[in-house]
Amino acid sequence: MSGPNTLDKLKKKFGDKITGTNSQAIDPWIEVKPESLVEVCTFLRDDPDLKLEFLNCITVVDWLETDPKKAAKAGFEPHLELVYHMSSISKKHSLVLKIMLPRWKNDVAGELPEVPSVNRVWRTADWHEREVFDLSGIHFTGHPSLRRILCPEDWEGYPLRKDYEMPLEYHGIRGR
Repeated sequence: MSGPNTLDKLKKKFGDKITGTNSQAIDPWIEVKPESLVEVCTFLRDDPDLKLEFLNCITVVDWLETDPKKAAKAGFEPHLELVYHMSSISKKHSLVLKIMLPRWKNDVAGELPEVPSVNRVWRTADWHEREVFDLSGIHFTGHPSLRRILCPEDWEGYPLRKDYEMPLEYHGIRGR
């Protein structure tokens, strides 16, 4: 994490928009409410002590247990965890932000959960958000050109979700 005062600084500025933290993790992280993401990221980039001017990557963890017996003992509700790794090249430190999202918007299967795009904060978010959209099915509101980047435009589903079922055939080509 950027330093011991990063969490304090964020809590002081954003209050209950900071919803969790784990400073003991291998990659210490801070959790932020989805609707506050752009505001918090802009602050992290612009604050003279933090200067997190580079977004390294955005990844997704699909918290879903597909085995019913294991799901009953899992100890968590199915959800998606959006993880932002950012760095300050000038200050030589890094930070991880997490956003918790439902697997489906309003619990309607097929309706993608939404989070605001940070493309205006870091231009590198453009392709990272497209990849997350394409493979994990998260919609980034305000993204200038949110479309598939790895799968064909007519691909159905989101291949990195744990409940994804590979199609038996694509355009007449059998896969199995």
